[in-house]
Formats: sequence, C-alpha cells, structure tokens
Amino acid sequence: MRIAIYGAGSLGTVLGAFLTQNGVPVDLVNHNKAHVDALNSKGARITGTVDMTVPVTALLPEEMTGLYDIIFLMTKQLDNRRVVGFLNHFLAADGLIVTLQNGIPEDLIAEIIGPERTVGCVVEWGATLSASGESVLTSAPDSLSFHMGGMPGIEDKQLQKVKSVLEKMCPVVIEPNLPGARWSKLLINATFSGLGTVIGGTFGDVTGDPQTREIAIRCMKEVIDVGHAAGVEFAPVQGKDIVSLFYWKNPLKKALAKLILPVAMKKHAAIEPSMLQDLKKGRPCEVDAINGVVCDWGKKKGVSTPVNDRIVSVIREIQEGKRQTGRQNLKDF
Repeated sequence: MRIAIYGAGSLGTVLGAFLTQNGVPVDLVNHNKAHVDALNSKGARITGTVDMTVPVTALLPEEMTGLYDIIFLMTKQLDNRRVVGFLNHFLAADGLIVTLQNGIPEDLIAEIIGPERTVGCVVEWGATLSASGESVLTSAPDSLSFHMGGMPGIEDKQLQKVKSVLEKMCPVVIEPNLPGARWSKLLINATFSGLGTVIGGTFGDVTGDPQTREIAIRCMKEVIDVGHAAGVEFAPVQGKDIVSLFYWKNPLKKALAKLILPVAMKKHAAIEPSMLQDLKKGRPCEVDAINGVVCDWGKKKGVSTPVNDRIVSVIREIQEGKRQTGRQNLKDF
C-alpha cells in the first residue's frame, strides 16, 4: 500500500514520523525545499512531549510519481480546489483522500474526486514546526487521538484500512456522525485557535486568564447555537460531551463552564494555534475556514455570532498589518 502525507508541516511531520517508526512506509510531501532536504538528510526530529528522530522519505510535490492508495491531506484549505485537483492525478482508482484539515472541507473534496473516495478525519492533538525537519508535539502522549468518518458511498473496509494506518500513531474512533465530529473540532478551533491568535498565545493562555475565559465561553456558546440551528448533533471529544460541559443559559452554568475550562484543556495547553504560526511566518491564515464558517452558518440560520465576527475581523487586520497580536486586542471584545 502506497501512502503519502501531502502538506507534511508541523502535524504531518509528527504523523509521518510515528507511521514510519511503526513500520508503515509513507512519503512526506511538502513544497518547502529546506524542510524536505532536512527530513531526508537528518530524519524527522520530534520533541516536546516525546523525543525521537526517525529516518523518513520526503518529496517536493513535483517529485511525486505513480499512484497512492491513501493520501493524507494536511495543507491549509486556502487552495483546496487546485490542490485536490492536482492530487487526483496521483490517486489510485480505489484510492482515498483523507482530509485532516481544519473546518469542514469534505464537501468540496467530494465534489472533485467523488464522495466514495473522501474521508474526513479530526486531529485531536497539536504540534508546532520549530525548524526545518523538526516539529514539537504539544499535546500529552496519552491525549492523542483521531476521529474519522466517510462521506456517503465509502465502504467500511475502506475506513478500516485508513484506521489501521492511523492506529500506528494513536487511538482512532470511526465516527458515524462525521458532521458532529467536525463541528466539535470547529468548536475547539474557533475558540482556542481563534482567541489564541488574537492574543498571540497558546491554548493555555486562553484558559489561564479570567478575561479570555469569559470570551471563550461566549464563543463556544455561539458555535453550539449555530450548530444546533444547522441540525448538527455534536460528537463527543475524547469521550467528553462538550455540549453538556460548556453550553450555558444561566449564570450558574456559565460560571461552572468557566471553572472547568482550564481542567478540560490541561493536556493541550501548550498548543500554539496554527493560524498564529502562519501569521508569524507572514503567511495567510485560514480564519475564514474556522471562525468564518461559524459566522457564515450563523447568517444562514439567523443566529447572531458577535464574538466570532470580531475574531475574524481582528485576525484579518493582523494579517493585513493593521494591528499586532496581543492582549490589547481584547478591548474590542
């Protein structure tokens, strides 16, 4: 079975190292030549909550040849139509694209390659690229997991094939409620990646301060309200019912939600938002595919989303050089 990780950056480097170390050959594909050269010459160096260096095979996109049975897609969503069209040329007749991207990318991918070849996967851990060929795993080893599910037409044996590969890294749950899993991850990303980017900090920085906790709880309520209006049943996150934990309609439940927020995110406190990583490198981030999705669905369903609207506007201004990341941005909330 031929496997590729397309967009092997911070997360993809970690995944590629774990798969390779555990006996699954995989090509790590990235457009950054310095990163590819470092991976090939020194191996994938993973630090943070683990410490390992694994010899891997890395390629530039133009060096890809032949057909793959599974392509794990880990680029940003910003250019998905072109990227998926390109990858279609390297996909075996019964091959699968497994998107591990943020947001809700499956519909567009299925439109291009067919729903029977499209698998969605939620990544429930974080990493940061620290240097070429080096990535920092920022989630605790016992908190790593994937939730995955197929689009209509996917056979169970296809899902089991993907599951058997990803289990070489950590536990995998096949989620019959893929939209629910996607919206649960969107809830986490919109809140912690969105606010973390606004203040220029980690998930732990969001949960570690009363002011940001207040905004975070308001953000979470917005996402849940919009999801419910869209007919979504939120899936558990690592066995926890996040709606029961964090949804509130009265001051007491709101206070309880704020109280447990740091405990719930303790094992992921060191995660640096991918949007913040992009902005630090001078690259466009995917706020429109995260908080922007909440805002768009809110407009469709008549649900107000003032916190997510403000997160989008602030991050766009940071991206345009009109303001800096930092806690001074909280005055706008």
